Amino acid sequence: MRLTTRTNLALRVLMTCGINHGEKLRTADIAERCNASVHHLLQVVHTLQEHEFIETLRGRSGGLKLARDSDAISIGEVFRIFESGTPFAECFAPDSNTCPLVGSCRLRNYIQRALDAFYHELDLITLQDLVRGNCGLRELLAMAPDPSQSCKGQMA
Repeated sequence: MRLTTRTNLALRVLMTCGINHGEKLRTADIAERCNASVHHLLQVVHTLQEHEFIETLRGRSGGLKLARDSDAISIGEVFRIFESGTPFAECFAPDSNTCPLVGSCRLRNYIQRALDAFYHELDLITLQDLVRGNCGLRELLAMAPDPSQSCKGQMA
């Protein structure tokens, strides 16, 4: 199993917003911190905004920030949105499936159960679980480091 680049970028954007909670962030700054293309990030930001994970503000003093509290953002929900367009296997794509085994193959059911378990585990994780107390992430993604939240001597 391999995640799409869009899912990976969505999580980077959300973690950056989570670390910088309440601050308006520029997409270009996020792209720089996350080693990502601004063009690709803009597409991801658009989808995150459509699904109300983030809110965007246009103009000179614009930017983006979380639209929900980080404990209300389920990582499973994010994965489902960004991975929904990519079927796990050919037999999961009813419009383009050409597998002659589909009517008799039992593997699809086992794969579906495994995918359900995978998403169930991700549903238990929130954005807050990823960012709260994560000193390493804070050092990488904080736009304006706060000395009162120093990570010196703490584990990530």
